[in-house]
Amino acid sequence: MNETNRLKEFAHILQPYGIQPYFIEDFGKIKKVYSNKGTFALKAIDAHTGMDFIRHVQYLYQRGYNRIVPIYPALDGRYGILDGQNLYYLMPWLGNEAKEGMTDRNKQMVRELARLHTLSAKEVKVGKEDRQEHFDKMGLQYEKNREFMDGFIESCEKKTYMSPVELQFCLYYSEISQALKFSKERLETWLEKSKDLEKARMVVIHGKLSPDHFLYNEAGHGYFINFEQAGYGSPTHDLLPFMSRMLETRPKRSEEAVDWVTHYFHYFPFKPDEKQLFYSYLSHPLQIIRIAEAYFGKKGLKNEFKYSRKLLKEYWHLKNTEYVVMRLTEIEQQQEAAKEGAQ
Repeated sequence: MNETNRLKEFAHILQPYGIQPYFIEDFGKIKKVYSNKGTFALKAIDAHTGMDFIRHVQYLYQRGYNRIVPIYPALDGRYGILDGQNLYYLMPWLGNEAKEGMTDRNKQMVRELARLHTLSAKEVKVGKEDRQEHFDKMGLQYEKNREFMDGFIESCEKKTYMSPVELQFCLYYSEISQALKFSKERLETWLEKSKDLEKARMVVIHGKLSPDHFLYNEAGHGYFINFEQAGYGSPTHDLLPFMSRMLETRPKRSEEAVDWVTHYFHYFPFKPDEKQLFYSYLSHPLQIIRIAEAYFGKKGLKNEFKYSRKLLKEYWHLKNTEYVVMRLTEIEQQQEAAKEGAQ
């Protein structure tokens, strides 16, 4: 498509903003628009997604949180322009030129996330019955995980010759079992610590936390973008997926991940029950068990190489997570000992 046709394609979308485009560049799902009124970012989302997330963005602004790339209204007040199956919204263009290094940039993102959670936090009623129901639901999940693992191991040990994946799972069994046990113990501690509480803390969550969704202006100030999946929920709904993606690497003792979480806790301290639930979810070896379940449930010829690679990657993830959780609990114990010593 030549540039003239490209400008015509987006001219009617930008017209409600009073903008005349001169040139448009592609940056993934975002278009960089050079125009008579400056440079803008135009983003398309599925029309079915809707613009409900605008409510959360506006709420955060009202609460005093302004580290979100603003979404401009059209001249008629609309925040989104419908075009076929797409809904477009307009933002200023940020150059994403940070003055500090990558580690400091990521720390700034975590700090801003903690501030976002702090300013949007509110307590909602969660009764004892609700907590017990969640505990029972998770307990059933643990029982199913345990029954599958023990059944799989038993079937493997009956064989004269195990397949590569079966042998691999047997080698990992003890460590998976330890992770499952630890996760369940943390859940039990959560129930004990929260049994007399009648409320739980909820925050506006970003919904898709990533360094790619935290951009910088020319002054070096960071701003969140991509709020389409924002909503109210537990702060762990932002932390857990972010940590999980961060630990999807080859085996390493990630002090960086430990540092990020402690940095977040410094600005938005978790309550004792929240920490226990966070540790329980983070340490739950659900994904590696699901790989084994998929292998066990597949009939006929199985791709041993494919399943072996998947199992290995999840084992690395398990060990990376184990180190982070152990370090976080160790730091927590040191902090508690220091408080007791000061008293």
